[in-house]
Amino acid sequence: MSVIEINNLTKTYGNARGISNVSFTIEEGEIFGFIGPNGAGKSTTIRTLLSLIYPTSGTARIFGKDSVKFAPEIRQEIGYLPSEVFYYDNMKVIDLLKYSASFYKKDCSKKMKELIEIMDLDVTKKIEDLSLGNKKKVGIVQGLLHEPKLIILDEPTSGLDPLMQQKFFDLLEEQNKKGATILFSSHILSEVQRLCDRVAIIKEGKIVAVEKISTLKENNYKKFKIDSAYILDTNYFQMPGVNHIEVKGHSTSFLFKGDINHVMRRIADIDIENLWIEEPDLEEIFMHYYEKEA
Repeated sequence: MSVIEINNLTKTYGNARGISNVSFTIEEGEIFGFIGPNGAGKSTTIRTLLSLIYPTSGTARIFGKDSVKFAPEIRQEIGYLPSEVFYYDNMKVIDLLKYSASFYKKDCSKKMKELIEIMDLDVTKKIEDLSLGNKKKVGIVQGLLHEPKLIILDEPTSGLDPLMQQKFFDLLEEQNKKGATILFSSHILSEVQRLCDRVAIIKEGKIVAVEKISTLKENNYKKFKIDSAYILDTNYFQMPGVNHIEVKGHSTSFLFKGDINHVMRRIADIDIENLWIEEPDLEEIFMHYYEKEA
């Protein structure tokens, strides 16, 4: 069953660009990545999906229900962490969390206590006395304390130190194993690569690809790096399937898609000192998608 169905979702701000004809679906139990640089339209898509802002055209459904018509009902089962969190500065953390928990028709105290411990959060402090990272931790606890069926995260790791990021990822994987569906928006590709099953790539308000992470990584792309005894001409590897040729001194690197034997024959004619063939990371594949689209 699809937990999220987005069809031709468009949001315009006068002459300014918002999002245009965004479409993708997220299946139940999936961890779905949403990637693109800052300003590509990720937050606008999420806010429109959640009816925090209304679409100019197109539709979105969550749990099979129209996201505008049934917004209050749907929100009972959603945990949302925006990219920037703003709270009542004068409130103590514990009071804020109890206030948040009061919106849900269930007892959230046990889960709240567990999350506070995992996130190592001092709940006696006032919001105004917290660092950016600690405010983000409050947002994580607030978003997960009611054990939502759908978790929507917009740039969730900004402000978290590496140790806390690790704990947060473990927590998400645990919630997913318990059946939660997760939409994870980020411009940090290593995070998406680590967590997600599938990914939508957005550029300038439009979806340029929806792919399985495994397909993105294994789409016959290989990353070659060759250390040669002499400096190679940049045109030496100009052949079908070769992209992003870089020559730095005696090192030559490129991406290749196709029959690997063609490249190996070309390499056999060089006096090489070292050779690496590996999967490119998503960063490089991502740039390739952007250039292809351009």
